[in-house]
Amino acid sequence: MARIGLFFGSNTGKTRKVAKMIKKRFDDDTLADPLNVNRTSAADFAGYSHLILGTPTLGEGLLPGLSADCENESWEEFLPQIEGLDFTGKTVAIFGLGDQVGYADEFLDAMGELHEFFSERGATMVGEWPTTGYEFTHSEAVVDGKFVGLALDLDNQSNLTEERLGAWLRQIAPAFELPL
Repeated sequence: MARIGLFFGSNTGKTRKVAKMIKKRFDDDTLADPLNVNRTSAADFAGYSHLILGTPTLGEGLLPGLSADCENESWEEFLPQIEGLDFTGKTVAIFGLGDQVGYADEFLDAMGELHEFFSERGATMVGEWPTTGYEFTHSEAVVDGKFVGLALDLDNQSNLTEERLGAWLRQIAPAFELPL
């Protein structure tokens, strides 16, 4: 089994695409294949000591799930399944996708929601990201002036995705013992 689990929630497939971009950089012993949270169990998820998690923010700041008009279950339905788990001793990094132009008042709010969920359950959170280079009015994913994870906007800044992803992976490498 790989040392690091890579899980995502998605609606349009963009978050899955980024998860695949991450996976391409690592071998199978280091990083598991990306897996949609609607295709895993709480036990499989909890089996990893290191987790990289991805989510888009949908509509007015929602996690992907049925109430956000997704076709399939996602983070909204999976989080209650792991609500009672203790993540103390686990390291978690989050990447989020959002639209800073169309949804400037709730840019990456779902990433903030995931961060809060895992923080409250004892996880060591890594991978904060600067807010410079983005134009938005409000985000629940900003704590102490930084995003709680990698902020990606494939709608308006797709040309920066590879560069941002590479820099973020280098940043979290020590906490994840990544061979970069």
